[in-house]
Amino acid sequence: MGSGQDVSRLRRLYGPEIEADPTQMYEELRREHGPVAPILLHGDIPAWVVLGHRENLEVMRTPSLFSRDSRRWSAFREGKIGPDSPLMPMVGWQPLCVFADGDEHTRLRQAVIDGLDQFDRHGVRRYVTRYTDQLVDAFAATGRADLVHDYAEQLPMLVMTQLLGMPSAGDGPDLVEPTLDLMRGSETALASNDVVTKTLRDLVQRKKAKPGRDLASRLIAHESQLTDDEIVEHLRLVLVAAHEGTVNLIANTLRLVLTDPRFRASLSGGQMTLPDALEQVMWDTPPIAMVPGRWATGDTVIGGQQIKEGDLLVLGLAPGNTDPAIRPDLSAPVHGNRSHLAFSSGPHECPGKDIGRAIADTGIDRLLTLLKGVQLAVPEDELTTDGAWLTRRVANLPVQFTPWRTDEDGAVTTTPAVSQPLPATAPLSAGPAGSTAEPARRPWWKSLVFWR
Repeated sequence: MGSGQDVSRLRRLYGPEIEADPTQMYEELRREHGPVAPILLHGDIPAWVVLGHRENLEVMRTPSLFSRDSRRWSAFREGKIGPDSPLMPMVGWQPLCVFADGDEHTRLRQAVIDGLDQFDRHGVRRYVTRYTDQLVDAFAATGRADLVHDYAEQLPMLVMTQLLGMPSAGDGPDLVEPTLDLMRGSETALASNDVVTKTLRDLVQRKKAKPGRDLASRLIAHESQLTDDEIVEHLRLVLVAAHEGTVNLIANTLRLVLTDPRFRASLSGGQMTLPDALEQVMWDTPPIAMVPGRWATGDTVIGGQQIKEGDLLVLGLAPGNTDPAIRPDLSAPVHGNRSHLAFSSGPHECPGKDIGRAIADTGIDRLLTLLKGVQLAVPEDELTTDGAWLTRRVANLPVQFTPWRTDEDGAVTTTPAVSQPLPATAPLSAGPAGSTAEPARRPWWKSLVFWR
């Protein structure tokens, strides 16, 4: 690094310290170094973390200065990153749009966008509703559940594997843990990556023989003429990013609506909508907290720091969202303000952000419709957090609710009445002609207020 920093004194952006309280570390780094700070990654590899909101946008929107091609990283060129490094699943170069710039980035990204654009909002809602009902059926009669393990970690994978083209009862559940493990930077991350990649290679071969209306088939047939490796890696990218991000968004939003007194007051007055709650979460606890990375194409200066060619910059989405320059009062609501960094910005802005929002929006709406009288089963201060260097979410949400009645064979005989859907988020695309609207339902928040 070109800042003259003593590497032995730098903070690690991984390990127990950041997992225990990343917010405190972000603010300490901000006070010590300003909007861009020197840090260490796994293996004590020097890098920079971008903490400022404006500085994050500058890096995101200036690919001529900050490339996505990880082969530029000086640590790679100097042989400091071994093939077994837990960083490799996230920063090892692959034939992906997220590691490309210019025309090559446009070619690869357009294939992904076209593949995702074929899914209309009504179709995604139907998948979400179907799998939410199935997941709730598994615990409805007990009147108790852990909404992270039993619901939030399961739903996005079930929906995404359908969109990718996998059989509904096949690979989806088996991919949940390997996909989550990829983002932890654990010792098993490489093995988990192998599991996911092999499953997707098998899927591509099946879809070549029997295509369908799914992402895998669309990438295979796309006019960009992707290679098999490019198809597999883009399926992996969509699967991992959409699953991890949406799990975190669902879990953290559920915690918010179950515990935060600001939202309790609004809900009881009938003024709060689920999109408001989702927006608050994307500001306060974005689904992905850190994104590695960008690589400097030449010597430059940003945030007062001297950046050398080949240096790695980690985008700090979470600290950027709490930058005092744009949010001097973190307790102030941010309803309707979508200038957060949760989905990045610039040419590499998340292409599937509307699908993730639709899964979270519809899934939480349906879940809270089905679980009447739902409330936490433990005091709020007993909730724990599952932290890693890239993500952070509530680890468990034990709840209790009115049990569903079952017959003597264990089959559900009575389910709660359905309720009014919340105001929709921005549509994915127009629904198919002749599609039928869902029946009117009463607001889900009344089931929360009821038990109070």
